[in-house]
Amino acid sequence: MRGNDQQAYDRGTSLFSPDGRIYQVEYAREAVSRGAPSVGVRTSDGVVLAAQAQASSSLMESESIEKLHKLDDHVGTASAGHVADARQLIDFARRMAQGNRLRYREPVGVETLTKYVTDHIQENTQRGGTRPYGAALLIGGIENGEPRLFGADPSGTPHEWKATAIGGSRQEIQDLLEEEWSEELTLDDGIGLALRALFEANDELTAADLSVATVSEEGYASFTAEEIADLVESLDLPAEEDDAEEDE
Repeated sequence: MRGNDQQAYDRGTSLFSPDGRIYQVEYAREAVSRGAPSVGVRTSDGVVLAAQAQASSSLMESESIEKLHKLDDHVGTASAGHVADARQLIDFARRMAQGNRLRYREPVGVETLTKYVTDHIQENTQRGGTRPYGAALLIGGIENGEPRLFGADPSGTPHEWKATAIGGSRQEIQDLLEEEWSEELTLDDGIGLALRALFEANDELTAADLSVATVSEEGYASFTAEEIADLVESLDLPAEEDDAEEDE
């Protein structure tokens, strides 16, 4: 009977286990941790979003892998986890942003938009017949002239961050961000930090595997493959010569 009871808690999204856990939410978080990482960095003049968008096959068009999305002129998002789940959340966020403009004739606040999304996510932990979204989002933008960055996880919990990561290798990336982030970072500094953080998790990345976007007073701007290649070339990354010497 004990095994059957355990399975009941395991399958239900609206049931707490005796130790206060919702297993399906934990499984959804695990799905996020198995995805390619995305990074958000808040700077003094904007927010940087960067993501690993590595193709699983040499035959796949890398442009078809979308990890960064514009939600409105002043706000963007980065995703990690199940792509289809993330797309549903992104479409929902865009509808909320558009609805706010139509209803109130003003851009939606970054915090308000994040809470719209997290409330929607949380509903799937209260109703039967549904499952949690297997995706997490970083939502960054400009609100009242100030850069703001929020994270939304599969439980529907919103947190505001100075810099953070979602997806695989999160701890290694977070350690670097905590060590190098400062209040004085400019937008260019933030781009460099975000890229170094992604290389911290995977030093075999190339410029073709990366996506970068910024949100500032000028609005949402994404970088081309050529611009990302120039940024990667300018990074002060550890040289690969050490590895070559060890092989010898």
